[in-house]
Amino acid sequence: MTKIGFIGTGHIAAPMVRFLASRGHAVTVSERNAETAQSLKASHGVEVATNQVVLDCSQIVFLCLRPHIAADVISGLRFSADHKVVSVMAGLPLRELAEICAPARDISMTIPLGYVEQGGCPLPACPDDRVLRALFEPENPVLKVADEAAFNQHFAVCAFVPGVLDLMVTASDWLAQQTGDADQAARYTHQLLAGFLAALPRTGGASLLADERDALATPGTLSLQMTDGLRSGGAHEALIEALSAIGKRLEP
Repeated sequence: MTKIGFIGTGHIAAPMVRFLASRGHAVTVSERNAETAQSLKASHGVEVATNQVVLDCSQIVFLCLRPHIAADVISGLRFSADHKVVSVMAGLPLRELAEICAPARDISMTIPLGYVEQGGCPLPACPDDRVLRALFEPENPVLKVADEAAFNQHFAVCAFVPGVLDLMVTASDWLAQQTGDADQAARYTHQLLAGFLAALPRTGGASLLADERDALATPGTLSLQMTDGLRSGGAHEALIEALSAIGKRLEP
């Protein structure tokens, strides 16, 4: 059993808390989000405490704050040199984390999503992956990333997820307009993509996604008409532009 603390208890932290508590770890969460903290206490028996008490009773500390308030919240806390710190905060570079978490030196970063609780969530890790592997594998694959710049590009692709959902909303809305049944349109669109993605192999080489696309979008099919239409309409260029802009924003 490992003693784990969470500074910040919002929609990113809560699934990790539930995952770790259900595996027998002793978890203490901060009282910043009182409603979520008390809900986690009721459902998973975690402790709720002030930020400093969270640090004092934890071996591993997850920082799950909004980046623009992180320095103000953390700077007044007393870390130990023995603390292992994991940040999930986009745009807060390692050099700043080292300053505000001193004298703690074992600092790593990752990018969790809500389904980490169910398993199958890839967790990029930088610069070290040992703490994350010990806590989240084998249910969630931990992917060690070469350096901080490469890690930030994973944040950019992670931001692509709501973009995909936005496209799904557009498709669902179009189907609802054609059929007059918004609920069924949403259910069909959701299950169509969820079922397909669930059936994809969890591991594969660099060509896995392209191979799956090409298996569907064969000559003369509606699938090829769709992929060609999106490409000719500039969808791919727009995606690359958005990814590049986010990557630029996150440069350390």
